[in-house]
Amino acid sequence: MIRSTNRIITMHAGTLPRPANLRDRVMAKSRGEAIDEMAFTKDLQRVIGENVKKQIETGIDSVNDGELSKSSFSNYMKERLGGLESRDADPNAARMGAIGGRDLIAFAEYFEAGANRSAAATGQNRVDQTVCTGPITYIGYADLQADIDNFNVGLKGSTPNETFLPAITPGTVEHWLKNEYYPTTEEFLFAVADALAIEYKGIVDAGFLLQIDDPDLPDAWQIHPEMNVADYRKFADLRVDALNHALKEIPEESIRFHTCWGSYHGPHQFDIPLADIVDIILKVKAVGYSIEASNPRHDHEWTVWKDVKLQDGKVLIPGVIGHSNDFIEHPELVAQRLVRYANIVGKENVMAGTDCGIGSRVGHAQICWAKFQAMSEGAQIASKELWG
Repeated sequence: MIRSTNRIITMHAGTLPRPANLRDRVMAKSRGEAIDEMAFTKDLQRVIGENVKKQIETGIDSVNDGELSKSSFSNYMKERLGGLESRDADPNAARMGAIGGRDLIAFAEYFEAGANRSAAATGQNRVDQTVCTGPITYIGYADLQADIDNFNVGLKGSTPNETFLPAITPGTVEHWLKNEYYPTTEEFLFAVADALAIEYKGIVDAGFLLQIDDPDLPDAWQIHPEMNVADYRKFADLRVDALNHALKEIPEESIRFHTCWGSYHGPHQFDIPLADIVDIILKVKAVGYSIEASNPRHDHEWTVWKDVKLQDGKVLIPGVIGHSNDFIEHPELVAQRLVRYANIVGKENVMAGTDCGIGSRVGHAQICWAKFQAMSEGAQIASKELWG
């Protein structure tokens, strides 16, 4: 992974804008509907290439394919794992996996009034339930190779400082996958980990940095309102153990870890505090830790790092621009955030990042690129202050 040796390096969490006609075909393909594959691949590669150039133009050092081929940053794995079965969702259980669970209880009237806008938080968008009914296997070889090939085509003519591809964790798979096969949760999680390890290795063997996406590490706290902090820490520990099992053959220097408090637009009043889980986050085998840090609920948590030692050789990547609104952060604000972190953990140990994947969260592609530009300009201001 590249480092901030003489300036603040910039990255983002993954998802980038895609045209509606491309998105519609991705979703149709995920539903098993027939599409013109040759035309789809040609358009996909073209848009990836355009997004690569746009990332570089807006000052992003670590670029990716925008996850343009995936139905979502998480659900794409349904198409890459064997041993699964899809069923109609039980409407009475639809909210069991709601990422706004604790907020959902406390702000019931708010969610009822805006159910359509808050579908991800409330679980109302779940029309089917994916169930594990047999041994988990990895069957995504062709899809992964297509991602690699399409990204390589999109990279032609561009020379970014770093390239990465994201992949999800066993714990995030568990969010939408009900286990009806394995005797214990631990066996289930480690079986998922064994399958995901194949995808992880494929990404690194192709020459890309592996970014591990794990929003469920913090936001499963919302999903399980019955747990206290001690219970939840045990819950989170097991999921990190499963993730590290999947990463055991991957060099640490090839792994970046991203986590956040879920992507839904809502109160977030009952998010678990960073201080309660930061030590568990740092147990993940990775060289860099990308953590949501700029939204109004978590912006104050930069002070946590005064009491937490970042291990030697590790890099902190705080989110300095957000995905939850269309405000374009002022570069001076971005710089202030970066300098605060640098003064605590060291300027060489900080990179600039986004709170989450921005492309599908903000109102328009122009907003995404403007936010990236603001982050890059803020990183330049911070670099001048820190390095002179």
